[in-house]
Amino acid sequence: MKNVSAALAGLVFGIGLILSGMTDPAKVQGFLDLAGNWDPSLAFVMGGAVMVGLVGFGLGGRRERALLGDPMRTPTATAIDRRLVLGGLAFGAGWGLAGFCPGPALASLATGGPQAWIFSGAMLAGMLVFACLERHAAPGSTSLDTGSAARPDGSRSAKTLP
Repeated sequence: MKNVSAALAGLVFGIGLILSGMTDPAKVQGFLDLAGNWDPSLAFVMGGAVMVGLVGFGLGGRRERALLGDPMRTPTATAIDRRLVLGGLAFGAGWGLAGFCPGPALASLATGGPQAWIFSGAMLAGMLVFACLERHAAPGSTSLDTGSAARPDGSRSAKTLP
């Protein structure tokens, strides 16, 4: 049931990205180009996403278990550190230059356009480099993790709500 629910949620999310224009790099770059021919229409998409997120996190924060039975988990990191700032800058630069972020890029793979395939390949390569760097970080180090403790097997813990 969990896999079916995940697939349906992903399908709805992907369709929403396509219908909203988030999979069109030119539209995204037009939204990000404040000094040029700015297209504010994606601000409504983002505003809607923020509202849904606020409601979802507000309700989820009060639950001990998810609807399908797994424990609710939230990130434990609260500090704005160098790693977070550099990651945000890299994400923003990639989004502005390519017009894609991960979700819309994966949804765009369905259209078969070369831009989505190139971006997704570069994104996977970046994820591989990050995984290699994280694997070689000292055990217990928080230099590359999300503020959670490293386990002996290299995985990271997440805070589970009581």
